[in-house]
Amino acid sequence: MTETTTGKQFFTVARVFFLLIVIPLSLMSLLIANGIFELGDISKKRAVTILDQKSQEEMKIRTITTAESVADFLRTTERDILIATILPANEKAYKEFIDKNKQVLWVRKDGAIVKSQEPLYTEMSLVDKKGNELIKITGGETAPQAALRNVSDPKNTTFKSEDYFARTKALAKGETYMSHVTGWYVNRSDFEKGARYEGIIRMATPVFDQQGFAGIITLALDVRHLAKFTDNIIPTQAQYVYEADAASGNYAYMVDDRGFVISHPNDYHIAGLDKDGTPMLPLTQENSKEMSSKGQEVLNLNLLGSMDPALPEITSDAHNGKSGVKTYKFGGHTKVVAYAPVPFYSKDFPAPAGFGWVGLGVDVDKFNELATDASKKIEKEARAWMVTIVLIIIIAVFLLFGISAILARGISRSITKEVPEDALEAAKYYDDEEDD
Repeated sequence: MTETTTGKQFFTVARVFFLLIVIPLSLMSLLIANGIFELGDISKKRAVTILDQKSQEEMKIRTITTAESVADFLRTTERDILIATILPANEKAYKEFIDKNKQVLWVRKDGAIVKSQEPLYTEMSLVDKKGNELIKITGGETAPQAALRNVSDPKNTTFKSEDYFARTKALAKGETYMSHVTGWYVNRSDFEKGARYEGIIRMATPVFDQQGFAGIITLALDVRHLAKFTDNIIPTQAQYVYEADAASGNYAYMVDDRGFVISHPNDYHIAGLDKDGTPMLPLTQENSKEMSSKGQEVLNLNLLGSMDPALPEITSDAHNGKSGVKTYKFGGHTKVVAYAPVPFYSKDFPAPAGFGWVGLGVDVDKFNELATDASKKIEKEARAWMVTIVLIIIIAVFLLFGISAILARGISRSITKEVPEDALEAAKYYDDEEDD
């Protein structure tokens, strides 16, 4: 076989191998690269979508669901105070009642965040018709006789200002009293040092004997079990958290029928009492600088119209039993809030306002910043993948070219050995006739 012919065969076979391998590889690489580019583009567009109408509707639905869950929970506790009236009036029965009524809370124990079964009620007591405490369970333990008080005087109550005895004494059999959220106020400084709001909702119902009114039974609902409905959720994500970060502007909160905040990631916004039982003053346009300088920032949304007229409008809508979505300004930031009334009604929380309302809010400015950052990261990662794929294709082409060359050379040699050299030469023909 001539050197020229062998060379032509080598290059022909090499081309065939090269094309059979490289063309499919290139097509697959282009498809993968295009898929990554499109996925990055879609993710980027989704990241920069700013609470469109669908997102707001989803927030509204979640808010309504949360508010209904709160109402169901309050109805359960209302039944508990009526069940307490049929228990044997002794310490053992009361302690067993408190021990059996537990629910899960996220708590911090030994430096770790864990799920724990915690008592719903921090106190339970039996009070006679003159207001004297006969039995009192507090913190799971029986209070000694020396610690029992006459609670007909509000100054003798746990928070030095509770009037539940007088209110409950005026009720008929089967009626219940439920207080607003009550607890010692936590200021900004203490909150930043790790202190958290520890409040209750006081519930009570009268008991009767043959002579008529015989006293009252009380329960103190640990407000953490109420706050968990909003404290552990983030409006824009499905996962639950231990504590939402108020600095993100993306959190849930709860407001009572008076407009006071009763659940919030920053506990210094929650209505509370001074050491003598006096309610802390809420922020207003007139006192906001003075109160903020002290770290005392109780919020009542009815009084914040100077910051944005939409704030009292939201409270008014919820007070009238309406749910919705509104945009407002707070602290120089634009916020979107979905709100829904808590449909729990009683003598103390009549319709249409009921217990109050739940709000799920998002700081649009901060949400935009996060979305833009996410968009840039997605774009950067997509470009990095594109560069990687191009490099892989280039390296693969060189490797495949070398492999195809080796394979082609081997096949050419095999052909050379199998086919006689003169078989590839041009055939020679002879004329059998002799020249005359």
